[in-house]
Amino acid sequence: MVQYNFKKITVVPSGKDFIDIILSRTQRQTPTVVHKGYAITRLRQFYMRKVKYTQTNYHEKLSTIVDEFPRLDDIHPFYGDLLHVLYNKDHYKLALGQINTARNLISKIAKDYVRLLKYGDSLYRCKSLKVAALGRMCTVIKRIGPSLAYLEQIRQHMARLPSIDPNTRTILICGYPNVGKSSFINKITRADVDVQPYAFTTKSLFVGHTDYKYLRYQVIDTPGILDRPFEDRNIIEMCSITALAHLRAAVLFFLDISGSCGYSIAQQAALFHSIKSLFMNKPLIIVCNKTDLQPLEGISEEDKKLVAEMKEEAMKTVFGQGGEASNDEGVLLTMSTLTEAGVIAVKNAACERLLDQRVEIKMKSKKINDCLNRFHVAMPKPRDQKERPPCIPQAVLEAKAKEAAVAEEKAKKKTEKDLEDENGGAGVYSASLKKHYILADDEWKEDVLPEILDGHNVYDFIDPDILQRLEELEREEGVRQAEEADEDFEMDDYELTPEEKAALAEIRKLKSVRIQEHRIKKSTAESRPIVPRKFDKDKKFTSERMGRDLSSRGLDPSKAIERARSKSLARKGRKRERDASGAMDMDIDQSNKKLRLARSRSRSMSRSSRPPGEAVPGEGYRDSIQKKKAIKLGKKSVRNRNKEARRGEADRVIPTLRPKHLFSGKRSTGKTDRR
Repeated sequence: MVQYNFKKITVVPSGKDFIDIILSRTQRQTPTVVHKGYAITRLRQFYMRKVKYTQTNYHEKLSTIVDEFPRLDDIHPFYGDLLHVLYNKDHYKLALGQINTARNLISKIAKDYVRLLKYGDSLYRCKSLKVAALGRMCTVIKRIGPSLAYLEQIRQHMARLPSIDPNTRTILICGYPNVGKSSFINKITRADVDVQPYAFTTKSLFVGHTDYKYLRYQVIDTPGILDRPFEDRNIIEMCSITALAHLRAAVLFFLDISGSCGYSIAQQAALFHSIKSLFMNKPLIIVCNKTDLQPLEGISEEDKKLVAEMKEEAMKTVFGQGGEASNDEGVLLTMSTLTEAGVIAVKNAACERLLDQRVEIKMKSKKINDCLNRFHVAMPKPRDQKERPPCIPQAVLEAKAKEAAVAEEKAKKKTEKDLEDENGGAGVYSASLKKHYILADDEWKEDVLPEILDGHNVYDFIDPDILQRLEELEREEGVRQAEEADEDFEMDDYELTPEEKAALAEIRKLKSVRIQEHRIKKSTAESRPIVPRKFDKDKKFTSERMGRDLSSRGLDPSKAIERARSKSLARKGRKRERDASGAMDMDIDQSNKKLRLARSRSRSMSRSSRPPGEAVPGEGYRDSIQKKKAIKLGKKSVRNRNKEARRGEADRVIPTLRPKHLFSGKRSTGKTDRR
């Protein structure tokens, strides 16, 4: 993994901030009160402690800076040369050397003044020596202020450098500016490198990661290089040269055969020959890019000759002259980052060649002998002259054929994207969200749900709990029908004739139907809108209607109408009476919500008048004995804590007894009553 993480380097303060930090810490962390009446030994110790503490803080801060910045001689040569290119190795070492010198000077100053403080003969003399010691330390820090500022700039720049692991599998992209290097890394990795149609858009190294055969590869995009002498190259070009020189990677040299980058193939070939020494012992692939503008076969004969020479040189630089050099496949590839033709082939070829080289290096190392001793390859010996070719079971072949058929069916199945392309594209084709509805008839899928039906809003009659409520109604109706069947019909004066019994049975049947319809409407009343009475056509079962129905059946309706009217008058005039216990007489239907609420309210009011030990249904106690025992155990559990006056969960909590803003710092002259 990555061994160098420059983002963890501590921030380097400026000279003035450095002094403020250290002196403020000394003032806060050491005693500040001293009197003339103290013994001289106590006075000396007081000021010696301040000098030593200041020196210790300076030493820790400066040591952190010196230790956290990388030593150019100890890190990987790639990072050493990269830092030298970016910041100049001499200036960098000089700045760190000045920090180290300042640390030693401050230690020497503290040592000298502590020796003088041992012989201080008065409070004034000791204080003067302390001031002189701290002043000289601050002067040293002021003098290295420019070095501190320079190191802080370097730290900020180093934190922005990409995390490159010099030892992992790496693919390096190089070539002239504007030949398509950044477009290629954007295609094969998740990196987002800026791409513009002008040269030197990429000014530093960029890193992306890609996978091949379950292995992770890092891909490095380098800035463009121009064909000119080494000493004339700028910092941007030197970053690419440093990466090519020190990273063990597969190199992709990009060649723009269309000439749209502003440089001819001859100029690009000259650059290849000038830096070919950096490609030694590395897998090298020449990539002809922008074939969408100019195919490789369409270039001139001179350019073809130059490309052929570059291919021969690439074959010579391949590691192990006898192995891969004889095979010219994969040395020269063509692609187009615009149409993405050949992009994956270039990536796979680079990864494969790099993998082969790394395996070959490991095979030639001494470690392979230790590994080979652990392996044993068994070679079976023939026991007769019979041929036994490899056989694939029929079940496996059938399973493979079935998988192939499923894959082919999936490939034939049209997706929404295919349908969109066939029917006019985006903005014209609209995908149907109802095509996968599971309905009894497929023709219903595209039906439009009406919003208004018979003057009512359809959505007001949609109840998600309709099935559950219907089950409850049917259950309740069954209970009521059973109760009605058990009741005996009593007649006052006479027995019914067979005709009257048949009429009575029909009336009872109609009555049960009316009751059931009324209960269904009542159960869904919450989800129905309120309709004015004069427009409510459903409320048509009145006493007059009942009289007409009875008359049509040949019965006298007068007694039934009088009975209904007397019942309604009695219901209106009935008053609610209380029984001896004070509870209300609830002879009305138990399903009435208002009466249930009234009963629960009266229950809660009567609980306060009960003795504390009496068990109430719903509290979780089996009986009053169990409740009294639980109350007794609860009181016993808090007895010891209450006796010791310890804080419990019901007490007021004061998190901090001595807030820092009231009990820290120096007390100035004047009134201190607030403390």
